[in-house]
Amino acid sequence: MPVTVVVGAQWGDEGKAKVIDLLSKEHGYVVRYQGGHNAGHTVVVGDERYALQLIPSGILYDHVVPVIGNGVVVDMVTLFNEIDTLERRGISCARLIVSSHAHLIFPWHQAWDAHAEAGRGDDKIGTTLKGIGPAYADKARRVGIRAGEVLDASAFAISLKDRATAENVALAAAGATVLDVDAIVEQFTVLAARLAPYVGDTVSELHDALAAGHQLLLEGAQATFLDLDHGTYPYVTSSNPTSGGACVGTGLGPRDIDRIVGITKAYTTRVGSGPFPTELLDELGEKLVDIGREFGTVTGRRRRPGWIDCVMLRQAVRLNSLTELALTKLDVFDTFEQVRVCVGYRVGGTTLRHYPDRIELLADVEPVYIDMPGWNQSLAAVREPGQLPAQAQDFLRLVEREVGVPIRIVGVGAERDDYLLWS
Repeated sequence: MPVTVVVGAQWGDEGKAKVIDLLSKEHGYVVRYQGGHNAGHTVVVGDERYALQLIPSGILYDHVVPVIGNGVVVDMVTLFNEIDTLERRGISCARLIVSSHAHLIFPWHQAWDAHAEAGRGDDKIGTTLKGIGPAYADKARRVGIRAGEVLDASAFAISLKDRATAENVALAAAGATVLDVDAIVEQFTVLAARLAPYVGDTVSELHDALAAGHQLLLEGAQATFLDLDHGTYPYVTSSNPTSGGACVGTGLGPRDIDRIVGITKAYTTRVGSGPFPTELLDELGEKLVDIGREFGTVTGRRRRPGWIDCVMLRQAVRLNSLTELALTKLDVFDTFEQVRVCVGYRVGGTTLRHYPDRIELLADVEPVYIDMPGWNQSLAAVREPGQLPAQAQDFLRLVEREVGVPIRIVGVGAERDDYLLWS
């Protein structure tokens, strides 16, 4: 299959990096298509943990060309911190390509992010304050600075100073913290010179790669229900993590895509504010957080835990045209006496099988559960479907029936090879 898209099917943190790392073995290019450094991917290789924010997970394979596509917003400080960390650990980043059309993040974006969130009072979105939203806003306002502009150093320096000066005036007028324009110009002209060798025409690169017979893997940050259009608005990200965003964020067309893999945990988590029908606020929720190590890679924030929700997964199948699921962290349930699967919602005596289109309705739903017995044994050594306990197999089959697509990959531990091919 020439082009595979990997997309989170919940609210993020589903374990996409592990699945991408697994699939990268058979792909020549791994392409990040949206988001910024507000997302974190963690890959565990033996005793080594690699926490990635911008660079595609495929960087860990020598045969992979990692690409940051045009749909990504790039913080150069974070990018080079990541490159330096990887290269100190023996991972070369020389083959990385950054789209000339990717927009850049600057300190004024983070200043506006912080100012806006502070002004929301108790109605905070839960943004990571990385400047992602304001950078996308500048892109939409057609005042953003793109990576390709660093190729003309003198023009970039002029544009940078003009934009920093204008933003400083606006920040001061809004009562926000003002910035040191000269320091910004000095810092970011140096970073721009360093970025220049990585910048390229990624649209042509990817189409040429397809013509040459290479297989491409497209990875999104965040997930379906954080999508700007289809997520739980306004508690969403500022881009489109859904599979449609993969085309926009890379320049590849819909007919180029053959396989779309949705990633789901065996349960559900989300970070920040917003409705969460299956959320657990009791000791079982704490158990999920403790065993699953549910703390953000980037922010360290505790994730909100809950049971798996097949209503939202059915919606994810529709929105992304998912061909299959990869289900991670099945082993987190190893010591649970009972597990629950949400198969519907009830509102005012009416049962819904479809995901509500209004956030206020979603906040009022009561989950309809099927209760299943746990398996009370470790899955750590399981590598074949037949080795799974009958209860775990029943859990997977129920999810498949409810969601309507097969589960292909099942994660049974944190290590790189802790998985099995289910169907």
